[in-house]
Amino acid sequence: MARRRALTVCSTPGCPEYTEGGRCTEHKAEAEQRRGSARQRGYGSQHERRFRAGVLQRDPTCVLCTERPSKHADHYPLSRRELVEQHLDPDDPAHGRGLCGPCHSSETAQHQPGGWHA
Repeated sequence: MARRRALTVCSTPGCPEYTEGGRCTEHKAEAEQRRGSARQRGYGSQHERRFRAGVLQRDPTCVLCTERPSKHADHYPLSRRELVEQHLDPDDPAHGRGLCGPCHSSETAQHQPGGWHA
């Protein structure tokens, strides 16, 4: 039998709605709208061909847990946004690391602005 999480108040300041964690449905949708699509955030064909392919070829195994195959090319130590601000090439594989799904999810939740815990 699946256990349900205790309901908590939406993490958006001033919102009284209850949710199973994080933001309520309305505020989740607003955050996604502000975030934009992957293409709008710069993850186009150059990203796929150069960055992602290069990182996964160099790091076939997750660099954090060293147990599972890499599935995600993660910008590290600077985010894509920070690389662009510093006029560095965000599609250069030297600015990334290969991560498995669980490690990528954990890193995003803990360290990225607007991550799951923001």
